[in-house]
Amino acid sequence: MSKIRSIIFDFGDVFINLDKEGAMSNALELFQLEHFDDDMLATNIAYEMGQISTETFIDFYLTKFNTLDKAQIIEAWNYILKDFPIYRLNFLKQLKEHYDYKLLLLSNTNELHINAVKSKVPFYEEFKSCFDAFYLSHEIKKRKPNSDIFEFVLDENQLMPEESLFIDDTEENTTSARQLGLNIWNIDEKKEDVIQLFDLKKELF
Repeated sequence: MSKIRSIIFDFGDVFINLDKEGAMSNALELFQLEHFDDDMLATNIAYEMGQISTETFIDFYLTKFNTLDKAQIIEAWNYILKDFPIYRLNFLKQLKEHYDYKLLLLSNTNELHINAVKSKVPFYEEFKSCFDAFYLSHEIKKRKPNSDIFEFVLDENQLMPEESLFIDDTEENTTSARQLGLNIWNIDEKKEDVIQLFDLKKELF
């Protein structure tokens, strides 16, 4: 019997590819800044946690950068989203079909991003249907790496942390999960791929 009974996946840079560096450079050039101001960082986090609406989020940027229009703001915000290789969907479908793991998605994702994903990924609904639970930060009003989001997922699904594997590309997120007793894979998206799960983390299975 395997040690792991449930697998909790991040979304960005685990299934869908992101361009974090490119998005940051693009935004700083658009805003003519050297770094994001504190009010911008706080607004981004509030939006990701569903504490403010998309309209309020966009209005904040339109007010702060009054030479820009709504389309420019949205384009810059969604710049980070790249391709979703279908072989990763196929891997997930194989997991669901041939194994008995509980599959969950836990992502820091906001409304604009998920709407963009839905519009550009034709198999989004098929992807979503592979999971037993599907959590987006703006919908559950919680955000990684805060411990309460992991506690929520564990409680909601009656999971034992020691029987759960959390896969995420951000080290502070996996560190937080590990402190709660979860097994973790801090995936290096530049060198590793989620489809290598059973090769790279075989000691857990």
